[in-house]
Amino acid sequence: MTAIVAIDAVAKRYGKVEALRDVGFELEAGKVMALVGHNGAGKTTLMKLMLGLIVPSAGSVRILGQDPAGRRGAAVRRAIGFLPESVAFPGAMSGREIMAFYCRLKGEAPAAGNALLERVGLGEAIDRRVSTYSKGMRQRLGLAQAMIGRPRLLLLDEPTTGLDPALRQEFYAMLDTLRADGVAILLSSHALAEIETKADAFALIGRGRLLACDDLPALQHSVALALRITVRVTPCTTGRVLEAVSGRAEIEARAPDRLLLLCDAAAKVDLLGRIAQLGDIVRDIETERPNLDAIYRALLARQQEALS
Repeated sequence: MTAIVAIDAVAKRYGKVEALRDVGFELEAGKVMALVGHNGAGKTTLMKLMLGLIVPSAGSVRILGQDPAGRRGAAVRRAIGFLPESVAFPGAMSGREIMAFYCRLKGEAPAAGNALLERVGLGEAIDRRVSTYSKGMRQRLGLAQAMIGRPRLLLLDEPTTGLDPALRQEFYAMLDTLRADGVAILLSSHALAEIETKADAFALIGRGRLLACDDLPALQHSVALALRITVRVTPCTTGRVLEAVSGRAEIEARAPDRLLLLCDAAAKVDLLGRIAQLGDIVRDIETERPNLDAIYRALLARQQEALS
């Protein structure tokens, strides 16, 4: 596989403030990576480095094998599409005029912009002033300009902000098409539940440091958080369940007809077998592995403990 993005031991300092420290990962063609981090974690700084807007204090940033801030940076940057978190366009211009302007900047024919506006669902608003666009429409206009020139790398900062559920589905369908075409996509999002199934890998950043970078199953395994098991039973029989799983699980919550249990992944099969042996009193069993939000919070807590 081809590494479109190669970040190696990158640090970025602003005076005494350390925005990034020893961050490194790779993003291959046709893959989607999600940047996960709280406000101020270093996500925006990392995107600015990849865009060549700033240079690292240490380490290296390579896009398509080149330094985006180096002598050949202009050619590299033409291969990057960028959607910032706060999309701002001149309100007096139409969607067609905005796209024609950005097409010229990238050396593309203005007609290419019209096709992209159709693709993001703005065909009927192509000649309307941008000042009349809703927030979601401006976000889609931003996505259209990011796709000008068939970029090899897309950097998307909170790309689904302002989009309703239907448009979010369409957005991710477009990402699937781009990924199939070999485009590498790096997106930053606070909607962790939404992106869990959309990205191939996750780079988790806290206080400027890379906490982990892997796919979700690998993160779940490495962080080793407890599984949550919900057991629904005939009312007033939860005591029998607790006897069967004694010493093998912790009780998170209890109701007359339901138990929420926490157990280690290694104990899951034995635990479920013991519950199943209880027969007809068990109405349903659901297991839930730690989600991305729980993993990130656990890694942040471990980082805080290590630094304190």
